[in-house]
Amino acid sequence: MPIIIFIRPDRRAERIEAEPGESVMMAAIRHGVDEIVAECGGNAMCATCHVYVDDRWIGRLAAVSDEEDALLDGTASARQPGSRLSCQIKITPELDGLVLRLPERQI
Repeated sequence: MPIIIFIRPDRRAERIEAEPGESVMMAAIRHGVDEIVAECGGNAMCATCHVYVDDRWIGRLAAVSDEEDALLDGTASARQPGSRLSCQIKITPELDGLVLRLPERQI
């Protein structure tokens, strides 16, 4: 199973296993990553699953949709070049080792 590495705001790293085909958000919820709030349950409506994708990984992800782009403008923590909604990142074997930083706050 692919591994996702979450870097918490206090710089602690947590490695979790993700199922291919599930979203990063669902994997985070399943493993109790508290910094992912996911108020809308992964429907790309709330931006409470905001993450910062490590520079080495951003080019490996599917492009940001117009809907996701608009939501990223309203995140609780500042938008950065690597900002994505974790509900929109689908796990594939090629994403094994994906590194994501968690923002200070989601709400």
